[in-house]
Amino acid sequence: MKKTLVLAASVMAAGLLLTACGASPNARPDDGDSPSDAPAELVFAVVPTDDSEELENSFLPLVAAIEETTGIPTRIEAVSSNAGVIEAQVAERVDIATYGAFSYYLAADVADVEPIAKDQRTPEAGSGAVNSVGVVAPGSDISSIEDVAGKNVCFTDPASTTGYLTAAAAMTEAGMDPESDINPLFVGSHDVAVTQMLAGDCDIAFVAETFVTTILPDRGIIAEGDTETVWTSDPIPGTPIVVGTWLDEKLRDQIVTAVTEYNAVSASEAGLCEEQNREAPAEWGEEFAGKTACKWGGTGAFAFEPATASDYEVISAICQTLKTDVCRGEE
Repeated sequence: MKKTLVLAASVMAAGLLLTACGASPNARPDDGDSPSDAPAELVFAVVPTDDSEELENSFLPLVAAIEETTGIPTRIEAVSSNAGVIEAQVAERVDIATYGAFSYYLAADVADVEPIAKDQRTPEAGSGAVNSVGVVAPGSDISSIEDVAGKNVCFTDPASTTGYLTAAAAMTEAGMDPESDINPLFVGSHDVAVTQMLAGDCDIAFVAETFVTTILPDRGIIAEGDTETVWTSDPIPGTPIVVGTWLDEKLRDQIVTAVTEYNAVSASEAGLCEEQNREAPAEWGEEFAGKTACKWGGTGAFAFEPATASDYEVISAICQTLKTDVCRGEE
């Protein structure tokens, strides 16, 4: 049986998205490159962070690549939650989406979607794998996952791999109930979880490691020494880009090509970004030193490498440990 998605908080957001997106089966003339039944527009959904404009802008070069390859106008749609995106995918109103690995696990059982790519943070294949971390303010009395019992805990979203599920599974393995043995606060995004922890609203925040090592420091929101990491998960597959299988196979193949044929530097050289660019970071190596790179997706990826459903089987193992309603798509 498919999971029943009972996520009431997302209904309004999903409804708004469905209204905004409209139907997507409007036929285009066959120009020899695009399928004859291709939609008049593709919708690319993202879940905003605290700075949604910056996030959306980081995907503009990727959208430009998709438009160039498919010949179809592509629009970014910011949806307030992972669940809202999934609801829209069930209704076939979101053609392309990016969200966490766990959200894909939920979506795959209720919507006709497949992962086509995952982010690659450096030129090394597989470098998009991420860790969930538990971060505290300096001087905290929390030094391990066992110390979280009885504490106020900031999570991101119940359907976030790095912002909830992985940490909740670790608590379960440590003999805690992640619903009743802590005071959970779901704050919506990784950056907000960190800033609310530092503001004293919670004792520890569980987020994707890249937010405390790269993303928030680069934005000037935190500096070295502002947080301490007291727990780190095993690696989790990189953020997937997912497409709807209701799209023609030829069109899906074109989207895969658009997403994977460039890296952030070659995309810049191809003119896919005008303002959405930056200098290639040192971790990309000497080959790219000093070169201009597009902002290539929300994690600042070097590239996107091909992905398949098997890459995300680790999420099933997490849910076998956790055995809570959220793993069944229920709240």
